[in-house]
Amino acid sequence: MTLTQSLLLIALLIAVSAFFSVAEISLAAARRLRLRQLADDGDARAQEVIALQEQPGHYFTVVQIGLNAIAILGGVVGEGALTPYFARLFELALDAENAQRAAFTASFITIIAAFLVFADLFPKRLGMSDPERMAMRIARPMRWLITLLGPLTWLFTRMTDGLFRLLGLPMVREDKITLADILAMSEAGTRAGVLAAQEHQVIANVFELDVRMVNSVMTPRERIAWLHRDDPESVLRARIVAEPYSAYPVCEGDIDHVLGYVDAKDMFQRVLGGQPLSFDQGLPIHKALVIPDRLTLTEVLEQFRSAHEDFAIVVNEYSLVVGVITLNDVMSTVMGDLVPASTDEQQIVQRDEHSWLIDGVTPIQDVQRALGIDEMPHEDEYETLAGFLMVMLRRVPRRTDSVSWAGFTFEVMDVDSHRIDQVMVTRGGPAAAQPEAKAAA
Repeated sequence: MTLTQSLLLIALLIAVSAFFSVAEISLAAARRLRLRQLADDGDARAQEVIALQEQPGHYFTVVQIGLNAIAILGGVVGEGALTPYFARLFELALDAENAQRAAFTASFITIIAAFLVFADLFPKRLGMSDPERMAMRIARPMRWLITLLGPLTWLFTRMTDGLFRLLGLPMVREDKITLADILAMSEAGTRAGVLAAQEHQVIANVFELDVRMVNSVMTPRERIAWLHRDDPESVLRARIVAEPYSAYPVCEGDIDHVLGYVDAKDMFQRVLGGQPLSFDQGLPIHKALVIPDRLTLTEVLEQFRSAHEDFAIVVNEYSLVVGVITLNDVMSTVMGDLVPASTDEQQIVQRDEHSWLIDGVTPIQDVQRALGIDEMPHEDEYETLAGFLMVMLRRVPRRTDSVSWAGFTFEVMDVDSHRIDQVMVTRGGPAAAQPEAKAAA
């Protein structure tokens, strides 16, 4: 065999090996979701790739037979074709025996380098760049090879299956898309510029609804603006001017005896229409949706959908009112920074690069997000920043009490009737060097 013929044969072997490399990596990297979309659009090749992914045994057996056979054949052909020419070159400087050894080493390295670059690295990177398209192009030729090498494929597949059974490993590929997978994909899309950072945050917030409790976003009991059923019109007018909201609970005697709620639109319509603003003169009281305080926000949305309401009273296990929540409260949690908040309602205010002033009732997830903290201690024991401070201090905090965690110092600035109003958070400093809690003397 001449040198030209040997080089052509090596090039052919490299091309075939590259085909098997692309076949291997493209099937493994092809995304099931994308393939399913292509199959739904009528591409039969995508459905064929999905079928191969579900039962990949014969496919990968053929790939490995091809790769190993070609690697052995390529080594034999390359050594026989190149060694004589390298030997002649090295004999100019070495004796015959050493020249032969050097020639064998040089031909071996040359063949390995050629196969490594052109039959392995390049085709695999090519297959990774667009795995679905590559897998669909290669699926049919691989089906032919599976049929052609049927006996060998059957034998090696059965041997491999037996090993899987012996080790108790799953025989069929299972594609389970988890929450972490979706968030990772959206984060990758953000880094690639496909998604805006705010859009990625909205996606994360949507999935957070399953773990955030209603009391993390509701208006707490002490901040509820509620109305007495017997309040005269002057009191009602003064109340809605002082505390403008979309709905107000209407109570009999105290806040724990809720009769229903009044919609602010009904009140404004009556005012604009010159009608009396009084419950005993026709101002309608709507039946209130009452929900327990242990629901997640996803469950709250389902309650709103079922009842066709957007306002609910939140009660605890003793049927005492602990807060109110609206559909807008939940959606604001989802939209995050995309929904502008007034200065009065903003719970986290960044004073400078290293300090924040945070309301005590701020959900702990929002605090983590604002400060960039991945993990908080005893996370299952509280929902808000105030709860975090209570758990860390093991008592009701007082003014100037402080807690340090993850390089931040949380100092209580204002307490109103045992309720933590404001917390100053500062980054760094000696107090934040180690996770700890300390109280004022």
